[in-house]
Amino acid sequence: MRLIPLGVAGSFPGPATPASSYLVQVTAAESAASGHEERDWNVLLDLGNGAFGALQQHVDPHALDAVSISHLHPDHCADLAGLYVYLRYHPEHGSLRAGRRHQPLPVYGPSTAERHVAVSYGLSDGESMENDFDFRSWADHKRIEVGPLTIEPHRVFHPVETYGVRITGPSASGGATTLAYTGDTDACTSVVELARDVDLLLSEAAFLEGRDDVVERGIHLTGHRAGQVATEAGARRLLLTHLPVWNDPEDSLAEARGSYAGPVEIAKPGTVYEL
Repeated sequence: MRLIPLGVAGSFPGPATPASSYLVQVTAAESAASGHEERDWNVLLDLGNGAFGALQQHVDPHALDAVSISHLHPDHCADLAGLYVYLRYHPEHGSLRAGRRHQPLPVYGPSTAERHVAVSYGLSDGESMENDFDFRSWADHKRIEVGPLTIEPHRVFHPVETYGVRITGPSASGGATTLAYTGDTDACTSVVELARDVDLLLSEAAFLEGRDDVVERGIHLTGHRAGQVATEAGARRLLLTHLPVWNDPEDSLAEARGSYAGPVEIAKPGTVYEL
């Protein structure tokens, strides 16, 4: 299993990176070794502003097996509209070509995701995305299977309905490996449970101590609190993401290193992280 950040900016795209989006891949060889169909598998975690362009650098969008949406703020789901256009209108294999009906792409997300995406795209009343997207609502702790990947959502601490996800999949060295993605959250027992003993914790760290921590709780983690979560959960590695453009990444990194003794770094778009 590998993780490729497509966008790591918090709240909106930055000059060098789109907003939040992360591609999880399992190779054909890894899939076969784990007893599943021998082909590549691709699952997308969030698709924020600008991320659909970056996605196309790594995989044909038609090769996606599922999309996981943590919550419905635009920096995590805005580019679903672009993905819909691609699936529906592509001249070679879009769903409108010669009346073609391809298998709708599963999109897992909060309970209001289907209506939210339809409105954001501009569908009229009575229109539907059902030929292209198969919307499925998260249920807290209810696991889903996508080929060799098991995905378990955890409701986390944010002003809107939000889920982090814990993903178990095959390791490049054999056996199983685990990845946890926090989505947007403040510190809570649920995010610690999400991150328990994972091989890699991909954690948001949008706030800074002494500046943003005075803001009402229940919005974002600081680097310090992300480090505390990783420490309490026993995560083996910490990768910080969702940093707004006005933050110095080195400040977030220093905060996390002050509360977590394991390996920690800032997520970089386009980098491949092997698990």
